[in-house]
Amino acid sequence: MDFEYSNKVESLRAQLRLFMEQHILPSNQRWHEIARSGVYPSEVIEPLKAQARAAGLWNLFLPALRTDEPGTALSNLEYAPLGELMGRVPWASEVFNCSAPDTGNMEILHTFASPEQRERWLDPLLHGKIRSAVSISEPDVASSDPTNLATTIDRDGDELVINGRKWFTTGALHPLFAFTLVFGVSDRSDGAARHRRHSFVIVPVGTPGFSIVRDVSLMHHHSPEGHCEVLFDNVRVPVANLLGEAGAGFAIAQARLGPGRVHHCMRTIGQCEVALELMCERALARSTFGKLLADNANIQDWIAESRIEIEQARLLNLKTAWLMDVAGTNAAKREISAIKVVAARLQTKVVDRAMQVFGAKGLTADTPLAFLWTWGRALRYIDGPDEVHLRGIAKEELKATKLRCAAADAVHRN
Repeated sequence: MDFEYSNKVESLRAQLRLFMEQHILPSNQRWHEIARSGVYPSEVIEPLKAQARAAGLWNLFLPALRTDEPGTALSNLEYAPLGELMGRVPWASEVFNCSAPDTGNMEILHTFASPEQRERWLDPLLHGKIRSAVSISEPDVASSDPTNLATTIDRDGDELVINGRKWFTTGALHPLFAFTLVFGVSDRSDGAARHRRHSFVIVPVGTPGFSIVRDVSLMHHHSPEGHCEVLFDNVRVPVANLLGEAGAGFAIAQARLGPGRVHHCMRTIGQCEVALELMCERALARSTFGKLLADNANIQDWIAESRIEIEQARLLNLKTAWLMDVAGTNAAKREISAIKVVAARLQTKVVDRAMQVFGAKGLTADTPLAFLWTWGRALRYIDGPDEVHLRGIAKEELKATKLRCAAADAVHRN
């Protein structure tokens, strides 16, 4: 494993860092002003998207880009340090067409979409002309086990009929929102295999019966794109809107969530770096009881521990990205779960320390810290709660131990 950044990546990092300094940071205050008013800051985002694409900083996340598709095809390992830089400003990823949930949707459309679906949905996404959502979680069941999900997808002639309620459909209020990928039960027969009962269906905005019930607020974390509760009431779409094979929804969901989880972790590490920088600057500028905050041993410990933990998380994230590149997402599932737990916990821990150093100011909108803390706390649920990932890691470890013990017993018997 060699995690040294190549000349290509170093060049892109320098270019991206300059773009962030010259264009993103000067627009940050305006973005938040508009977002807090309840309007999506398209007037900020759209001109920056055009500049980013012209600069060659576009679709950086997708390794499998074809030559006729726009963007810079990078491996997961190459993308990791760029994802960190984008993550320093939470809304910046959209400028480079690298924001969730579009990234995950583009990945699975790239793999599973029919030629017609590619032309209608994937191509506009790749060009940044539309935005998308994914409707998986439900308010009435424990969604951490996707096989519990109860939204139904029934075939009626040449149509699919969808009924159910979803929530945390992120992006449903975006002005460019064009469709959502709906995960539901398509085989309700008694003999259906537990992991072959669900499918994904493309539901365009404006389809009769598809409605937004409400925008679900997250700990006062303003998200103008929305994290919406949505209703599917006898929604009818053509059978051609089925994504991949019927019954393959669970496998498609796993293929989608792996890279998406790692992308979240890349951005989280960048946000932790911002929090640590702010903590150090505050410690060097603020005095209490006759000495700088930086001269207090406990604050020095917080700074040192934060640096150690960020570096640990970065190395695990790079290892995970590398393993996905060389062996595939399925082979890296243990590492994906591990970095997902580590990164989410890291964000709340480092940001909390920084907030404490800032005192009461750390609770206000005068710094980005409270905003970053709420997102870190939400990340412990997004793409699966900590407990589910820990359970998966433990199962892998116990499985490996059973195999090792069985092999040792066989040697002793012989």
